[in-house]
Amino acid sequence: MPRSNPFPEARAEAGSAAVEFLTVGIVLLVPLVYLVLVLASLQGAAFAAEGAARQAAREVVLAGSDPAGRAAVAGAVHTALADWRVPESDSAVELTCAPDPGNCLLARGTVRVTVRVAVALPLLPRALALGAPGAVPVEAHAVQRVSMFQAAR
Repeated sequence: MPRSNPFPEARAEAGSAAVEFLTVGIVLLVPLVYLVLVLASLQGAAFAAEGAARQAAREVVLAGSDPAGRAAVAGAVHTALADWRVPESDSAVELTCAPDPGNCLLARGTVRVTVRVAVALPLLPRALALGAPGAVPVEAHAVQRVSMFQAAR
């Protein structure tokens, strides 16, 4: 004798779990992938800015003269940003020296380099990325002390 189905509405939904799983999976997966892309680009820019600032400060302190040190900053920043594929046009470098801003190589002085990078959010058109809502600023500082024996060089 054929059994009657106590839950007749259960048969009507056969096969819809796969569609629901795919829909919910895509709705959750797309923002998660975008979040990973954003975090990866921000972390890369942070590493690039920090490395550029540190290396630029070291170049100034180890240079033979103040003009040579200031000239070496651009090369150090360019190399550090290129290592992380950060466009140099999206960056700004600030060099400050204490106690005399005009001479970075005074004995026991300090050299401070600040590198700012505007990180464009991934998958945005370049025209939108340059404005405030499409770019995230990343900033790194590095301070190096000039040797007390600098005058003996």
